[in-house]
Amino acid sequence: MNSRRDYRNGRAALFDGIEEGGVRASSYSSHEIDEHENERAIDGLQDRVNVLKRLTGDIHEEVDSHNRMLDRMGNDMDSSRGILSGTMDRFKMVFETKSSRRMATLVASFVAVFLLVYYLTK
Repeated sequence: MNSRRDYRNGRAALFDGIEEGGVRASSYSSHEIDEHENERAIDGLQDRVNVLKRLTGDIHEEVDSHNRMLDRMGNDMDSSRGILSGTMDRFKMVFETKSSRRMATLVASFVAVFLLVYYLTK
């Protein structure tokens, strides 16, 4: 009888932790399951961090590219401003001289007409 009880105890020890429908989790296996879930979560977070790191690197490269392009545009605008300023100065000189010539012609014509009218009326 004692051997039968030992057999049952041995059999119970063999199937200890198994319940209907699956394995009953002991506190140790629960800890292992939590560790496994934590490791999976950490791996998932690490993947997300890597994706975000690549994305921020791409954004940084894009921003640097745009800054270089804007710097070139600013330099081009400065040189264009210098060229236009010189052109405007030349136009001013041309208009001033033509305007002076025109004014001189008008004054000379007025004086000539005035003198002509003056001598004719005298």
